[in-house]
Amino acid sequence: MALLVHDTGIMPYHGAWAMQRALAEIRARGGDDYLVLVQHPHVFTLGTAGDETNVLWDQSQRVTMGVDLVRSDRGGDVTYHGPGQLVIYPIIGLQREAGKVHANVVGYVRSLEQAVIAFLAEYGITGAAIPGLTGVWVETPAGEAKIAAIGVRVNVKAVTMHGIGLNLNTDLRYFEGIIPCGIEDRGVTSLRVLLGKPIDEAEAKMRFVAHFCRQFRIEQVKWGGDSYASNL
Repeated sequence: MALLVHDTGIMPYHGAWAMQRALAEIRARGGDDYLVLVQHPHVFTLGTAGDETNVLWDQSQRVTMGVDLVRSDRGGDVTYHGPGQLVIYPIIGLQREAGKVHANVVGYVRSLEQAVIAFLAEYGITGAAIPGLTGVWVETPAGEAKIAAIGVRVNVKAVTMHGIGLNLNTDLRYFEGIIPCGIEDRGVTSLRVLLGKPIDEAEAKMRFVAHFCRQFRIEQVKWGGDSYASNL
């Protein structure tokens, strides 16, 4: 089975969410796996465990800053998506272990973390997972900071949705409007800040896809555009 990669460019959150639902239906009917790469206009998203008190900017401030607020069906608390951030939505079928009713969602999240860690290593950055937390973290002079947030949903057919927000050239000021993932004692950073220079986002996409495929042992990859629509 092939992995079909769709690089959509900039897409509003609701549009990408609708795309994910459509692709998940295709995958549940026996279609290919998908990997959607996207950037969103400024938006705060609250997951199923999201606490609205972790959104620090009120509606007036959000309007001034051009930030939408969306309650999503992914796991986790609140995060930010915006320009300069690579958002990765895998729409893949997970294998259920013998005798198990549910897929290994925790193992899937750990695999996403490892794909990000391998990606960062190409840039000479040491990323790590922190026990009890979700995402990928790096050491900075100010302490541990998150560079990739992860929030997923797995439906009854064991098909995944949502995924990773990886900070490449992200404007980190927008994280001041939230308590990211409800964690107050750790910061947020980007690859640009860590390396001290802008990141080639097209190259970063190619590198991440390669590491994702290695992590999930995917051998056949096809890059496409709007071809998914013909399957809807």
